[in-house]
Amino acid sequence: MGKTKKVRESARDDFDCWWWLIQNGTPTVFITVGLFALLVRVAVSLHPYSGAANPPKFGDYEAQRHWMEITTNLPVKEWYRNSSSNDLSYWGLDYPPLTAYQSFIHGCFLRFFHPQSVALFTSRGHESYLGKLLMRWTVLSSDALIFFPAVLYFIVVHYNQPSRGLKSELAWHTAAILLSPCLILIDHGHFQFNCISLGFTIGAVAAILSGKDFVGSVLYCLALNHKQMSAYFAPAFFSHLLGKSLRQKHPIVEVLKLGLLVLGTFAVVWWPYLYSTQSVLEVLSRLAPFERGIFEDYVANFWCASSVLIKWKRLFTTESLKLISFTATVITCLPSMIQQLKSPSHRGFLYALLNSSFSFYLFSFQVHEKSILLPLLPATLLAVEEPFIFKWFTQFAMLSMFPLICRDNLVVAYLALLALFVLILNAPVQHKVRETNYLNSYLGSATMFFILCCSFVLHIVYLTMHPPEKYPFLFEAIIMNLCFSQFVLVTLACNVKQWLLNRPAKLEEIEKKLI
Repeated sequence: MGKTKKVRESARDDFDCWWWLIQNGTPTVFITVGLFALLVRVAVSLHPYSGAANPPKFGDYEAQRHWMEITTNLPVKEWYRNSSSNDLSYWGLDYPPLTAYQSFIHGCFLRFFHPQSVALFTSRGHESYLGKLLMRWTVLSSDALIFFPAVLYFIVVHYNQPSRGLKSELAWHTAAILLSPCLILIDHGHFQFNCISLGFTIGAVAAILSGKDFVGSVLYCLALNHKQMSAYFAPAFFSHLLGKSLRQKHPIVEVLKLGLLVLGTFAVVWWPYLYSTQSVLEVLSRLAPFERGIFEDYVANFWCASSVLIKWKRLFTTESLKLISFTATVITCLPSMIQQLKSPSHRGFLYALLNSSFSFYLFSFQVHEKSILLPLLPATLLAVEEPFIFKWFTQFAMLSMFPLICRDNLVVAYLALLALFVLILNAPVQHKVRETNYLNSYLGSATMFFILCCSFVLHIVYLTMHPPEKYPFLFEAIIMNLCFSQFVLVTLACNVKQWLLNRPAKLEEIEKKLI
């Protein structure tokens, strides 16, 4: 009895770092972690951005600024149309209409405080101090107004369940989502607005988990209309909602309701372009950059990794590669979709989001390094259920982006966020799990230590050594193939785990044998 009391006291002492934070409930947790997360974002935004002082086209920062310039100076019907006022070869809009509307709102904000930063023609390459400050504030405000509330919505829904009584889990999970190093680096360092589409996606997931399928459908449509890469999640949303609808009293009616709601949402967003077929096609043609090839730079997916041996771009035409990549993506999505059609569940839905987004990342056409943010989102939402997979995946996701981060001169911010992430990973959290997970915990710790060592060596090599002249991208290729191999392992493991949800009894037997 005395020994048990000592163990409990020891466990309480281990969690004193969370106790002061969680004793007042979810609002205190979220406000405290949220304010710290905003401070971290501000600190990262003080570093360089994509294409800083690098004419003639600069980088993603200039692309976002140019879209604000175009949307605030031209009529909505000309935003996607090539003309003397809108040269699409210079950072033409290549995202859906909701991104254009967001650019218009932010452009109005810049024009009010600093008109020169969005003046038509003359503002190209504008990099004044005030202009950069206002641009950074547009991302911070987007995070605070969309991403943060969506995360709060998810946390409230996810932890408003009888099986989730540990507040230390809630605090740790909130920190893991709001302090995601990859998202902070890309949005507040490199400069993009992924927080908006990912925020809508998190809100959609939370709505569906709380039984509000119609709200979830609308929010996901908004995510899809902000960035077309949100289609990475489409198989999961489609199969889960269809699987639930087919179990209703009137399945056809439920499916029709969802279909009409989706069409209605798209119609509202696309309304300025629905006056003619040509106008719609002008927008659609900008959303699919097939002319860029099946991959750019060194991205850790199948096409780039296998190109070391198979020269896809030389052997196949663009049309053939489109068909091949589409087929591979659909085939790898099917197991996850079938499972959700057969047995839709909340946890299965989260696994399906991870598995479908990984299928797109690994096999779809025109994937960029930054696209790793999409599978990373559901992995983060599953961080408490799958802590080892979350830690393992995030480490390699960061490594896969390291060459891009170096090009943007964000190494200091990268290393600082990596250190912060390691601290969060190793924060003492009392997970409410079964004993059988202890084995995975010990295995995970050993594996993570090995990964950190390998990752450390690769970072040092990339920063301090020069590759052979004959192979100028040798280090990028090594990083890419290492990360690709781990991503494949993660998606295989998560597909198996999703299907094992259908066999809880047998899973228990397997776990008992492992002990």
